[in-house]
Amino acid sequence: MAAPSQPQQATYDAIVIGAGIQGSFAAYHLARRHRDTLLLEQFLLPHSRGSSHGQSRITRSAYPKAPYARMMPDSFQLWQRLEEEAGTSLYRQTGLVVLGPAGDPELESCRHSLGDTQLLDAVTLAQRFPGLRLHPGEVALWDGTAGVLFADRALRAVQDVFRRHGGTLRDGEKVLSIQPGAVLTVTTTAGMYRAPRLIITAGAWTGALVAPLGLHLPLQPLRIDVCYWREKEPGTPSAGRTSPCFMTLGLSQAPHGIYGLPALEYPGLVKVCHHHGSPTDPEERDWAPPGAPRPDVTLLSTFISSYLPGLEPRPAVVETCLYTNTPDEDFILDRHPKFSNIIIGAGFSGHGFKLAPVVGKLLCELSLGEEPSHSTAPFAISRFLTAVL
Repeated sequence: MAAPSQPQQATYDAIVIGAGIQGSFAAYHLARRHRDTLLLEQFLLPHSRGSSHGQSRITRSAYPKAPYARMMPDSFQLWQRLEEEAGTSLYRQTGLVVLGPAGDPELESCRHSLGDTQLLDAVTLAQRFPGLRLHPGEVALWDGTAGVLFADRALRAVQDVFRRHGGTLRDGEKVLSIQPGAVLTVTTTAGMYRAPRLIITAGAWTGALVAPLGLHLPLQPLRIDVCYWREKEPGTPSAGRTSPCFMTLGLSQAPHGIYGLPALEYPGLVKVCHHHGSPTDPEERDWAPPGAPRPDVTLLSTFISSYLPGLEPRPAVVETCLYTNTPDEDFILDRHPKFSNIIIGAGFSGHGFKLAPVVGKLLCELSLGEEPSHSTAPFAISRFLTAVL
């Protein structure tokens, strides 16, 4: 959907920069509140340049950090509402096993977030899910609410419903400048737009957008290897669609932050990745020197040999994705310290997709000057603000 050469309308109630999953939900909530909203995207849609593409993301109730655990019930309900509005399925319930050392504090925090739930030992886990193997001293926590979000379908759905509520989505328009004021002016490669409120959800490009506004955020774009591994016996319960999602909290033979999803994108290929990446320029994410080492792939191969014996230990497909991390891997959801009608949503650190419906609602509420429906104190810019404004 290429943008016309001249804007059809110059003034809106709200402008959102960045049509990934977070910005699209922020725009959706504004449009549902009958605000005339413009959603701007620098790339032609659909695209795979940011952090919201691909077919699958994990959603779960188990969270070691309380603020996210408190937000998840709201998120599940809002995903269900979008499914009803869009008339399409966006979620497959598979359950999730959290693997970790017995007595691990993070594992216990996840257990607390779920309420009364069971720990599975190695024998019980092997009986229920033959494809997963634990080692002595390790246990698994079961989250029956968890599953797979269909990411591409979800992004299309929220954008479609946004437009149905009267919103305007203009892609292929890169933002060139933001002029603050009681009525802000956003200049793009195709025109100028004005609104009394602005939400910036530009992912890895957020830092560059807010720097001219006197705000220097510690956002680090990371290049992530997204790996798919072939089932030794395609379609078996040990590795196929009946398997749960999983995540690790630090095992005897594996680090923190490995996660996996059942075969979905590619038949017979299971997605297993490491929640870790290499610093990158988002404009050059897909460039790497020929033959460059990929330590995360080596690490994952070792993990699969030890914990997922039903998979071949060499990846069949390796793709790339972007994370944009904060130093503490917690989100930024806050007003600009100097310009209160500029709202920033950033630093989703590879775990934001599942929470996008709630994030969008909070950004909407902040932009309207309302009391947020969840505390945004953990996500304040002030926790690492060093700029002189």
